[in-house]
Amino acid sequence: MIEIEKLREQMPDAAKDIKLNLQTVFQSTTLTPAQIWGTAFASAIVARNEDLTEAIYKDLQGKVDVAVIEDAKAAAALMSMNNVYYRFRHMIGKESYSTRPARLRMNWIAKPQSNKVDFELFCLAVSAINGCEACVRSHEQVVIDGGMTEDQVHDAVRIASTINAAAVSLEMNYFSSQVVGATV
Repeated sequence: MIEIEKLREQMPDAAKDIKLNLQTVFQSTTLTPAQIWGTAFASAIVARNEDLTEAIYKDLQGKVDVAVIEDAKAAAALMSMNNVYYRFRHMIGKESYSTRPARLRMNWIAKPQSNKVDFELFCLAVSAINGCEACVRSHEQVVIDGGMTEDQVHDAVRIASTINAAAVSLEMNYFSSQVVGATV
């Protein structure tokens, strides 16, 4: 976790709790390395901080198979589409939209490169970041039915939330450098 550690050092004092969480969240005792790193990588992609995504990508090298990396990327891309679509249908609350076919390609969901349950866990984490209740509920049910425990789901969402907060915390550096010497 050399690269992530470098980023932790760059975070401002206002992100002290996030720095501490980023140090410990990877120490899950319920998730496999593939689940930890796949969740973290998919979450970083969706959090849209290039430095964080690159750091996680570098730190996961040698810890997971390339199939996990590809599944994490696919989960980030597909859920970025699905979360907008299904969140809209949920928020609008009209039956007329819910009965229309999505007509959105989602072939990867049926045939992930690594493990179906792990891929669904990555989708769950991304959906939690994106705030899509329908997708969170759907993917949580799939991973539970697939044999995962609520503790594992909890740990994955903890990783997602910490990665998202780390992305926000790193963005604070831009604003800190812009207001040096300014008074409020």
